[in-house]
Amino acid sequence: MDTATPPERGTPLIQIRRLVKRYEAARPALDDVTLDVQAGEAVAVLGPSGSGKSTLLNLIAGLDRPTSGSVTVGGVRVDELSEAASARYRRRQIGLVFQFFNLLDDLTVEDNVLLPAQLAGMAWPAAVARAGELLTSLGIDRYRASFPGRLSGGERQRVALARALMNRPPLVLADEPTGALDSASAASVAQLLRDLNRDGQTIVLVTHDTRLAQACATRTLEMVDGALARDVAMVSS
Repeated sequence: MDTATPPERGTPLIQIRRLVKRYEAARPALDDVTLDVQAGEAVAVLGPSGSGKSTLLNLIAGLDRPTSGSVTVGGVRVDELSEAASARYRRRQIGLVFQFFNLLDDLTVEDNVLLPAQLAGMAWPAAVARAGELLTSLGIDRYRASFPGRLSGGERQRVALARALMNRPPLVLADEPTGALDSASAASVAQLLRDLNRDGQTIVLVTHDTRLAQACATRTLEMVDGALARDVAMVSS
């Protein structure tokens, strides 16, 4: 099966060095960012639109390439991967959660969750068992035969989380995971992320929402004009 072994909590998982990303604008989207994330951390990247936080997430995910500098995740030099190798890296190392869920509307909830396992070549009985475990733990097992369009936003984000966790990735990357949700659903997803991190899951999320960061992050980073302006450890509650 195409999955990775999670590193021990407290060991380096992400190592970013002198990272620069330029598009056509005069100011770089990322400007000389150096950063380490340890296994077991829940890191919230805050900042206004255009600050570079989504660019940073995309570079960690291997969805874009830096102009210069390096990104290493789980010992893999992500910035040096070919397109095919980047896809394999995401299957092994990354669970992605998006603001607008990115679920396939013509597949059932269960089939959406099973999709990463199919791509990774997981044995079918093990995949079905894993999907059932996730749907139950996230409180959406009763919707397994439903289609995403019949679910609320909060329920769809739970399905997206189950899909992201299907292959037991060492790292979950979340891009504004509560941005499309009402306040009650957002609070529920924040609690889910907090619980996942307490169970050892490493999470990096980008958000405008300081309440989300306070609810589930062990550390916050603030991006300003493409640079890392603040790096603050959160006090455990």
